[in-house]
Amino acid sequence: MKKTEWPIRWDLLLRYRLIEIIALWEGRLTTNHICHGFGIGRQQASKDINTYLREIAPDNLVYDRHLKGYVPTAEFRPVVTQGHSGEYLDLLTRNNALSQTFESLNIGLPNSTVINVPRRLAEPSVVRALVAATRQGRRLRVEYFSLSDPRSVHRVIEPHTLVYSGQRWHVRAWCEERRQFRDFVLSRFRGTPEILPERCRHTVDHDADWNQMVTVELRPDRRLTQDQQAIIASDFDMSDNRLRMETRGALVRYLLALVGVRPYTRDPDPLVQQLELANPEAVAPWFAARRKKREEVAETC
Repeated sequence: MKKTEWPIRWDLLLRYRLIEIIALWEGRLTTNHICHGFGIGRQQASKDINTYLREIAPDNLVYDRHLKGYVPTAEFRPVVTQGHSGEYLDLLTRNNALSQTFESLNIGLPNSTVINVPRRLAEPSVVRALVAATRQGRRLRVEYFSLSDPRSVHRVIEPHTLVYSGQRWHVRAWCEERRQFRDFVLSRFRGTPEILPERCRHTVDHDADWNQMVTVELRPDRRLTQDQQAIIASDFDMSDNRLRMETRGALVRYLLALVGVRPYTRDPDPLVQQLELANPEAVAPWFAARRKKREEVAETC
């Protein structure tokens, strides 16, 4: 979202964002979109649109009598959104997820479906304790299971950040037993973690891998034809056949896993692989330790 000088209540901001997303990506906005999306009356929805046009973006929309709705103008510029297609696709995803829970939900979006992978769930008591400890900078005594040691193990950790890696949540924390920062999958905690009175001695500022920013460069698999590479480059909006993404050193392997790239192995079929790492030397430090410990299954696997 672009920085603005006017304060917006959270509920209004959500409605203004829906206005921009629907208008931009569907080309037509009606009060029904807002009524169905937020359970408000037509009068309030109309007021929201008028306030958006008066105070937020006066030149973004115009009413089309033939379409009986608001359409983007040639001067349309995102103000409370970024104007990325991912925002609209995320709206479809969320609508699909809500519709599976509330069958009567209908905000007028096109038919869509989402492939859902099984989620690794965490107990509320675990999440509450982790959130409290992270906010308060406190140490935690936890019961944890890992693939390297399937038995129940009690540990003391010092958490600093909750991370969603695309398929699961984990917490980045200092492990007193291993004497290093590690990732702990939330679904592998058992019982209720105990918040200890002592404050953390190892904070996010001490986590070198976390604070080291890394630029990951991807390119189309060079085994593909030039025409095929051009299609892949267009798919990912590459510049000069390069997709550059900045992430934290501690999150490099999660990012690569999301795009299906393995730094040191490749699929025999380039049509399956499609992408490859263009700067393996940049990510090498975050894979060296794992290669050195091949005999040990990582706790986050």
